[in-house]
Amino acid sequence: MKKQETTKYFTLLTLYLAQSIPMSFFSTVVPVIMRMENYSLESIGYLQLIKLPWIIKFLWAPMVDRNCNNTRQYRRWILVSETFYAVVIFSIGFLNLETDFTSIIVLMVIAFTASATHDIATDAFAILILKERERSLGNSMQSAGNFIGTLMGSGVLLVIYHYWGWQYLLFSLAAFVLVVLIPVSLYRDREQKQPEQSRKNISPLEFVWFFRQKKIGGHLLLLFLFYSGLIGILTMVKPYLVDLGYSVKEIGFISGIFGTACGAAMTVPAGIFIRKVGLSKAVWVFPLINLMVAFYFFGLTFTSHTTYLIYIAVALLWSAYAMSSVFVYTLAMKIVRKGREGTDFTLQIVITHLSSLIIAVMSGKIADAVTYRGLFVLEIGMGLLLIILIPFIFKNHFYKSYADS
Repeated sequence: MKKQETTKYFTLLTLYLAQSIPMSFFSTVVPVIMRMENYSLESIGYLQLIKLPWIIKFLWAPMVDRNCNNTRQYRRWILVSETFYAVVIFSIGFLNLETDFTSIIVLMVIAFTASATHDIATDAFAILILKERERSLGNSMQSAGNFIGTLMGSGVLLVIYHYWGWQYLLFSLAAFVLVVLIPVSLYRDREQKQPEQSRKNISPLEFVWFFRQKKIGGHLLLLFLFYSGLIGILTMVKPYLVDLGYSVKEIGFISGIFGTACGAAMTVPAGIFIRKVGLSKAVWVFPLINLMVAFYFFGLTFTSHTTYLIYIAVALLWSAYAMSSVFVYTLAMKIVRKGREGTDFTLQIVITHLSSLIIAVMSGKIADAVTYRGLFVLEIGMGLLLIILIPFIFKNHFYKSYADS
């Protein structure tokens, strides 16, 4: 692997770590800290509002694309937004959870808005610096950064909080964000190209035109369904382990540490595989793996749930999710219009988040109504539906229009 290519991957890994570790901390660790401080569940529920900017970030993605003609300008957006992110995190460290709860929530929303903007610019930056054959491994870095960030943010930082306390933890988190920006600040794109046409004609409603492309319906359906055979299981795996008699500590290790580590470990093999066989063949493999996972969990309900079977189940689940993520990111990078990289990639990932949210909400009701076994059967059905639809989706002329892009 060439030095320039390795530099790209390392730079992208640090960028995704910069946004994922603080995000994981605020969305998973802060609720734990709040409960330890005797906050009501209602107050903890309000904390979920901080995720709103990541759901609606497609609204200002066209503005980022409009003001960036090359990788250097996207890099500027990355550095400014993430530095602002670090400053806000540092500011939160001066506040007290008990007396300044509302102020902390407002600052978290502001911080997540900056982080979402960083993500838009980072995704576009990645699309522009990565050659076609480099994108699968580049997206392995994105997926690995997210999984490692979850592992660090939801596990290691909770331990640091125990020893250092709220203020020093936030100060350290802000410093970390700034340190991991060093690689991108030093990065120089030797093959930087000027745009073929001005981006000043990009509309604030550019995301609407993405959906008006001819025959895009099949691609949107693929994105919407791709995780469908896994998300319900991912959502219910912790309650499932609780009902099997596992303690909170055991569940934290099995799913939060072991499972996430398995996911992070499988991102690079997935990227190498996609790079070797291509998207048109890989699109069959990962849904089949997801279907296998759903069948495994269904079969697990007929066993005595021996511990090693649980570990295998969790390893398969998180590995399949990680590999599917690499595929989805790589496909989404290909289906972007020139000059609209940040907008189009953001839109596609938001679609997968939306479908995951819908399935996650429904999974609890379904498990209540038809038990976990019934939920796993439904996941098998959704996995089979996707596999049945793939031949029709990938014959779509829509993908041919992006073949040489």
